[in-house]
Amino acid sequence: MTGISGQAAIVGIGATDFSKDSGRSELRLAAEAVTAAIADAGLTPADVDGLTSFTMDTSTEAAVARAAGIPSLKFFSRIGFGGGAACGTIQQAAMAVATGVADVVVAYRAFNERSGQRFGQFNPTLASLATSSGTDTAWSYPQGLGTPAGQVALVARRYMHETGATSEDFGRIAVVDRKHAATNPKAAFYGRPITLEDHQNSRWIAEPLHLLDCCQETDGGVALVITSAERARDLPHRSAVIAAAAQGSGEDQYVMTSYYRDPMANLPEMSLVGRQLWEQSGLSPADMQAAILYDHFTPYVLMQLEELGFCGRGEAKDFIRDGALEIGGRLPINTHGGQLGEAYLHGMNGICEAVRQIRGDSVNQVEGLDRMLVTAGTGVPTSGLVLVGA
Repeated sequence: MTGISGQAAIVGIGATDFSKDSGRSELRLAAEAVTAAIADAGLTPADVDGLTSFTMDTSTEAAVARAAGIPSLKFFSRIGFGGGAACGTIQQAAMAVATGVADVVVAYRAFNERSGQRFGQFNPTLASLATSSGTDTAWSYPQGLGTPAGQVALVARRYMHETGATSEDFGRIAVVDRKHAATNPKAAFYGRPITLEDHQNSRWIAEPLHLLDCCQETDGGVALVITSAERARDLPHRSAVIAAAAQGSGEDQYVMTSYYRDPMANLPEMSLVGRQLWEQSGLSPADMQAAILYDHFTPYVLMQLEELGFCGRGEAKDFIRDGALEIGGRLPINTHGGQLGEAYLHGMNGICEAVRQIRGDSVNQVEGLDRMLVTAGTGVPTSGLVLVGA
């Protein structure tokens, strides 16, 4: 193990209910999740001296501290690039703890993404912003590429052309996620599994993506508490030790529209993250007993399996067959139901599920689990974690 590996651990998790209309402000959602996570860790707000979140979060660290009763902060930071920030917030917290900058850091994310600002809707004002992102967006929006599904569709089509993957292969990801969500009482699709036929019959959103290839829009909040591995030993739950944490931005990287690199249908940023994770942890893909793979769109799950080294280029379509991704398979994924089945909280709810798996109290527990991979958003600069049991 190298760097910060093994020096910090996730010791508490908290979440609000997941809904389509929370009826609360985003600040209240954040405060509820943070308060729940601190209590779960067996700590008090006075123990917390650091907060980290996404640049996209509307609730500042100072406001969340006030609302959650945290007296003062020695550390606060934010990570950009939407869902790509998820594991990056944990990396920031781990670095702060490992270097002594802070003792207890809470990473949080909260939004009303269904009842408030809907990320899946076309928003032409983004193309007129006087920022580098506005300049980038100004190239794609006039072509009609103004929604995440539309932007991903181009990459998915190219991936199909290069590898022979089909829409049914994408659908197998959705079926697995919904199978796991169906036994998770907190999931939006609890009790509602789907078949491959259901997937194929769902309406087109942006070909080759069906409705059931696309994640949900969710209202809710999630938070996680990070402290030193040493302090974690005295806290109530078995901790999830951060064996590796990494970020990555690839060559010719854009945000969801990296069409100008060759080859187009790869995720070099995720490959970069993977190489760092395996080097830091001293582990390999073969050592992973389960994974939370960011699943805002099903094609990117197949691509991640290849980029991270679980199989070769073009082999994911074969890797995922015969129940490989289900409980009891060689790599169970998204045991909470993922963003397709449980909720879309920019990947933070997936990190919580990884912690539950390490603790041994997931509703879809993988027997004897001690090592787990988590990834953040794809198609954007991204991040990842390897978590191991204390």
